[in-house]
Amino acid sequence: MENPVNESVLEKSAKHCRSRGILIPTLAQQKNPNLVPEKVKARLKGIGLWDVDPLNLFRITWKNEPVENGGLYNDGNWVEFPSSLTGVDARIIGIVGKYFPTGAHKVGAAFGCLIPRLVTGQFDPIAQKAVWPSTGNYCRGGAFDCALLGCTAVAILPEEMSPERFAWLRDIGAEVIATPGCESNVKEIYDKCWEIKRTRKDCVVFNQFEEFGNAVWHYHLTGGIIEDIYNRVRREGDRLSGYVSATGSAGTIAAGDFLRVGHPHIKVTASEALQCPTLLNFGFGGHRIEGIGDKHIPWVHNVRNTDFVTAIDDEQCMGLMRLFNEDVGQDYLAKSGVDSSLIEKLPLLGISAIANLVSAIKTAKFFEFDNRDIIFTPLTDAMQLYASRMDEQREAHGAYTTELASRHFARYLEAIGTDHTRELGYHDRKALHHFKYYTWVEQQERDVEDLRRLWDPEFWIETFSQVDEWDRLIGEFNERSGVLADL
Repeated sequence: MENPVNESVLEKSAKHCRSRGILIPTLAQQKNPNLVPEKVKARLKGIGLWDVDPLNLFRITWKNEPVENGGLYNDGNWVEFPSSLTGVDARIIGIVGKYFPTGAHKVGAAFGCLIPRLVTGQFDPIAQKAVWPSTGNYCRGGAFDCALLGCTAVAILPEEMSPERFAWLRDIGAEVIATPGCESNVKEIYDKCWEIKRTRKDCVVFNQFEEFGNAVWHYHLTGGIIEDIYNRVRREGDRLSGYVSATGSAGTIAAGDFLRVGHPHIKVTASEALQCPTLLNFGFGGHRIEGIGDKHIPWVHNVRNTDFVTAIDDEQCMGLMRLFNEDVGQDYLAKSGVDSSLIEKLPLLGISAIANLVSAIKTAKFFEFDNRDIIFTPLTDAMQLYASRMDEQREAHGAYTTELASRHFARYLEAIGTDHTRELGYHDRKALHHFKYYTWVEQQERDVEDLRRLWDPEFWIETFSQVDEWDRLIGEFNERSGVLADL
């Protein structure tokens, strides 16, 4: 797991960071902002959450104050969904991704992939470009990290993604490559990566589906914030019973590995689109739940630690998107007994977050959880990133009406059942592990012995333990650059 150090590149990178005033946070500081130097905090008070300022690397944390300008840190941001909305007794809590720079937690996953290579000299921010293959927010996060680090990003994403993503990427200075298809067309993204590897020697590909830095960051940071919040909200007799995550690149679901250490009986649920039910029944297809790629099992997904699979209809997500965000829909929710304080928070759920909420409800119903059970799920991003999708729904289906709101509430919330779910036994998990062969060994030139290692629990323990060494290297890099002393 060790990265060899390229001393000549490392020295150039340190000088580059010194000239630009770039200080790299440790993962320990991102997890616990109390460790952030006071000089950094003082400067952050004058910097906006989305500003392209190197010190915003210290805002790659779940614990940002929920303000656009001048905020520092808090104990995390979360939403608890009551039974008046979910119809279940279990407590479902969503951790909010909107208050990361770029509006999504993927900026952290990209950090976890890029920084270990930067601080070992395996990536040259002056001579090389960072390539971010993505079905959604990951390439936005990578492009933002690159802008803060003063290097060039190449974003690869499907052409059918929302127009907001493409516009934002170009505005921040990324080279943008659109590949054919929608969220589930991951192979086309991989094919473009291979083309770049063959033809562009100035590029380094950070493939989130196979970069363990993605999973390591979520294991410690996302797992850590859930543990923190659970300890704040739990009552006597409560138990942390479930963790639900759309698989996507399988970085976020690694928080389940962290949580199982302290809560061995937790049920870890992998959520995907019904229109592309890869984990459910090795299926395929296209769908509209932006940001979750399918048709394969990511290399970094520890399927041995996944207990349950839910497949969510993308039309259900579209209907709930309108119910949660249209004025008529919010009025209907209020008349149905949903508290106004929750209704105000529903725009914190983007499309995949809505899918996660539905999946959490299915999980609670399948395992018959009661009011002592707490389920966590990430609200990856918010509706601010999907204005064009709302416009498309209005154009396709007309103005939202009370009748539509009633139908959506009844069909897509009250009628949620345990259909399109799969509880995984030992051999089910192993079958999903074996399914990696066809993507990663046959197509992506991985070694079959490496695939076998992924079934060994010790491999994952070793992988997730790298964070202390990364933080040591980050500390040494910062000493070499000397930026902190100049702040």
